Amino acid sequence: MVGSSHEALHRIFQKDPELLTRALQRVLGVPFPRPTEIAALNVDLTEIEPVERRVDTLLRAETDEGTYLLVVESQGKADERKRGSWPYYLSYLYEKYRCEPVLIVITQSGSTAKWASRPIRLGFPGWHSLTVRPLVLGPDNVPVIADEKQAEADPTLAVLSAMTHGRGPGAMAILESLASALRTIDSDSAAVFAQFVDSCLADPQAKQMWRDLMTAVQYFWRHPLAEQVREEGREQGRLQKQQEMTLRVLEWRGIPVPDAVRERVLACEDLDQLEVWTQRAVHATDAAELFTDE
Repeated sequence: MVGSSHEALHRIFQKDPELLTRALQRVLGVPFPRPTEIAALNVDLTEIEPVERRVDTLLRAETDEGTYLLVVESQGKADERKRGSWPYYLSYLYEKYRCEPVLIVITQSGSTAKWASRPIRLGFPGWHSLTVRPLVLGPDNVPVIADEKQAEADPTLAVLSAMTHGRGPGAMAILESLASALRTIDSDSAAVFAQFVDSCLADPQAKQMWRDLMTAVQYFWRHPLAEQVREEGREQGRLQKQQEMTLRVLEWRGIPVPDAVRERVLACEDLDQLEVWTQRAVHATDAAELFTDE
């Protein structure tokens, strides 16, 4: 199961490799030749030395103009070590496969996108032995797709839009349009895309809205993310019942419950702690005794 937004941001291109070349053409205006075939390759670039180097996603694109390697890197923040590793990736891949590597960086951060788009020049001023110019997809150039018809016309680009702009003010409209678009594609792909988006949503409100939208869709409940949502719901239900039980025991025994005590009990999300308070409520003579020795 996808565990982070870093993974989701590059794995979407493994699910729909042609999305990457469409994004290069439509978003960045790069005249990349139309692929006739795209295949995923081993991402491990480790050599004999003990340092492991691994790209996020690596695709081979066959076109009428030649074969290209699409190196996709998901980047959460600026990391100056990439100034050494990215040139290494490209040089190693060219030597291994003898075809042209293309570096694509995808990020949810505008400042990271600006940093990543800076050319990497190795050598001395005026004579660079090697220059690397990453192609960057980020919130400043990936289109905001908040219209249902646009989303349905290209669902995977709509997924990329939601993943990239999930932190922005327009997230709600984007997610609603995407939810509509996912109903138009096969259920297995839709379920995978639903989880990619869930992994990338950092804003709690946006994440909850997305889960609410997905719970209304039948295919969602066959996906591993659904079990995570169900378990979270069960956990929340257990907490709520224990909170209510603690307060109810005091009320049954005729013990007044001040607002401060009620608020503290209802705010507690530690089930073990709530069980301790419930046991104390059985013998307490004052509501404040729930918190004895704390």
